Amino acid sequence: MAGNPAFRNSPAFTENSQRAAQAVPGGQAPYGQAPYGQAPYGQAPYGQAGYGQQQYGGAPYGQPQQYGGAPYGQPMPSADQLNQQFNAPSAGPLETERLTYDGVITKTVMTLGVTAIGFVITLGMLFVSGPTPLFYALTWGGAIVGFVLALVNIFKKEPRPALVLSYAAAQGLFLGGFSATVEWGMNLPGIIFQALLATACVFGATLALYAFRIVRTSPRLNKIFFIAIIGYGLFSLVNFVLMLTGVNQDPWGLRSQEIFGIPLGVLLGGLAVLLGAYSLVMDFEGIELGVKRGVHKKYGWSAAFGLTMTIIWLYVEILRILAILRSGD
Repeated sequence: MAGNPAFRNSPAFTENSQRAAQAVPGGQAPYGQAPYGQAPYGQAPYGQAGYGQQQYGGAPYGQPQQYGGAPYGQPMPSADQLNQQFNAPSAGPLETERLTYDGVITKTVMTLGVTAIGFVITLGMLFVSGPTPLFYALTWGGAIVGFVLALVNIFKKEPRPALVLSYAAAQGLFLGGFSATVEWGMNLPGIIFQALLATACVFGATLALYAFRIVRTSPRLNKIFFIAIIGYGLFSLVNFVLMLTGVNQDPWGLRSQEIFGIPLGVLLGGLAVLLGAYSLVMDFEGIELGVKRGVHKKYGWSAAFGLTMTIIWLYVEILRILAILRSGD
């Protein structure tokens, strides 16, 4: 089961084989399986001959009666011709329009690249011209537009590259403005680089642990994950409302409250990073499932969108943890 809604709502990355069959090129069943009522690939339905194969005692449809193994009047294939046909490479994922890991990587890099462009735009605006109205418009406008486009991409069964890249651009504008406000507005030099480096380390470590089969998901952990993510989401919503209404005027709201001398934001941030890392593992499993099923390569955009969502979440949480810790120095 995928934890990221971008994967969970896509028929290409779920366990439901009936929905997954619609994601395979041509509406066929998952790779290696036959649709209900049909024979597996390369085999004929019961009582019928395969397409282009000879019925018992007769010739294939539309072909002349064969004599001695070759069509009447045509020469038998030579040994070299038979050898070339036997040694010819089978159709690969690119020829069959199937999803590949390389395709997912390429689309994810493109999506993160667009995010980086938006990031640099608002980051450079604050550095060059300061907090102008345009800067705030792009920052918070990017947050709103990115949120709306995230919902659109999540609930859209068929991925649209333009929508995915538009989401990435909007989120990049928000992240750049938010990061610049934290570093220069709160006088925390170097915190952006620290957050980016830490995010890359978490992603790289999680990918390595998954690649070497050290970490995996389980139904029990999935349940714990969903309970924790719902609780964290409710806390974040309450904290946002308290800050928005002025009930709590601290820059980080309830996150600045201390428990045994440790800011609540650091404890919750650590939990959020663990949840984000586990979400990455679920994302990787969803991608692996889609590749094994041989779903259409267009779903690489869904995978890129889901990975980008998780990486952005990790970056924001890590940036917030570092800001809370350094603000208390």
